[in-house]
Amino acid sequence: MPSLRIVLSPNCSLTVRGALIFFASLGALTLGIGAAFSALGLWPILLIGLGEMLALGWALHESLKRRFQAQILTITESDVSVELRDRRACRRIVFKRHWAQIKLTHPASRLHPTRLTIESHGRACELGGFLTEEERRGLALRLRRLVGRVNESPPLALGHG
Repeated sequence: MPSLRIVLSPNCSLTVRGALIFFASLGALTLGIGAAFSALGLWPILLIGLGEMLALGWALHESLKRRFQAQILTITESDVSVELRDRRACRRIVFKRHWAQIKLTHPASRLHPTRLTIESHGRACELGGFLTEEERRGLALRLRRLVGRVNESPPLALGHG
């Protein structure tokens, strides 16, 4: 049975090595300045620098965790399955293609992004939360063409990649 697979993953250009080099160089600079001020009797500046480095380390750690995230959509003549992966788990949600709906919900505020979901029979799965607005809108259009509306299952056009 023919199928089409779409793999979504966040853009994570920062490597672990790059993050370590960045953290070490900024840490050396921050702690060096803090030590200089401590020598002048202004020791709270060193504590503030340490706090900043802890916050930066946490932010880099959270950013690097995103490299393990992926959403794999597999569309067949009968089903649309969404595989949600991260470092710890992998879960799969299957929707009947004939009943699935692709929805792009606009937020109440322009400051928030749209939400792209696939829904059917009271179940919903958000797709591409890490994509840019333009990428999310493009994916919504592509999925609507592939999945169709409720009670409509257009033939799969496998040549569109």
